[in-house]
Amino acid sequence: MKAVYTELHRSHDPQFFLVRGVVQRTTEQPERADRLLAGLKAGKHELVAPTVFGQGPRARIHSPEYLGFLAEAWEAWSALGNAGPEMIANIHPVRHAATYPTHIVGRLGWHTADTAAPIGPGTFAAACAATDVATTAAQLVMDGEDATYALCRPPGHHAYRDMAGGFCFFNNSAIAAAHLRQRHERVVILDVDVHHGNGTQGIFYEQSDVFTVSIHADPTSYYPYVWGYAHERGAGPGLGTNLNIPLPIGTGDDGYMASLGVAKKAIDAFAPGALVVALGLDASEHDPLAGLAVTTAGFRRIGAAIARLGLPTVFVQEGGYLSDILGANLTSVLAGFEEAR
Repeated sequence: MKAVYTELHRSHDPQFFLVRGVVQRTTEQPERADRLLAGLKAGKHELVAPTVFGQGPRARIHSPEYLGFLAEAWEAWSALGNAGPEMIANIHPVRHAATYPTHIVGRLGWHTADTAAPIGPGTFAAACAATDVATTAAQLVMDGEDATYALCRPPGHHAYRDMAGGFCFFNNSAIAAAHLRQRHERVVILDVDVHHGNGTQGIFYEQSDVFTVSIHADPTSYYPYVWGYAHERGAGPGLGTNLNIPLPIGTGDDGYMASLGVAKKAIDAFAPGALVVALGLDASEHDPLAGLAVTTAGFRRIGAAIARLGLPTVFVQEGGYLSDILGANLTSVLAGFEEAR
């Protein structure tokens, strides 16, 4: 399986993370990519540089106002003269009878869902590069590859059409799916990250051509808390094309595999032409944001189950934070997929 990667992700090096009122260093660090690269090397995957697609793939998913905000954000923030080293919103208008602001502080609040997506001087460049990685991986599958892996950093599945959040700025998985839609009438996104893919759900919630499935830790006690419940099934033309499978905190391999069986039945019924896997490795028993308890061997089983869906597949990297076993878990899930193919 070819793996798409660029070093441009390193320009995004966030420091701020607010955890229950305590400021900490974020776990979404450049070192994540180094550990994932080690996993790719162990699996003997060929690295491919991304093609630069420009704004087009991003514009299929994200609003013009949001694209303009992220492009201009750092320069406008720096011009304030008394601002901090990273952009963190101090207002979230939640859009009740609100007017779109022109001031950078107001725009920052408008376009961020939480405080977990600090913007620095290199964030926009890294986020753009991640969309090129995802789009290139999708294009390779459209050109005949059976499956590809996109090492995207920063991740993307918490990003809405016009809001960043949860370490995410552009929704790489949604962008890959929209690119695949140029070839396939229907596409499915299977999100196996420990956190609910709320941004992906929001983007496609009223669409019937993209089926969004998310298997994640119970949101009653785990991020994102206010999205990810089983009753969220889509709306309008998209009613029935969103499936959330929340799992009890601490669910291990067997419980996770049972949820994949439920997902497979729903995906088979939708009859998509291609699959995007929002690959979170943070369901691991060793992940620092512990929610689920999947073992390294369990990730191999997950990969095999995904392979049995029988679809052209794009793996897009989402979560999986700094732990000694991160690379081994990536090797395992991709090996399980390849063995079952």
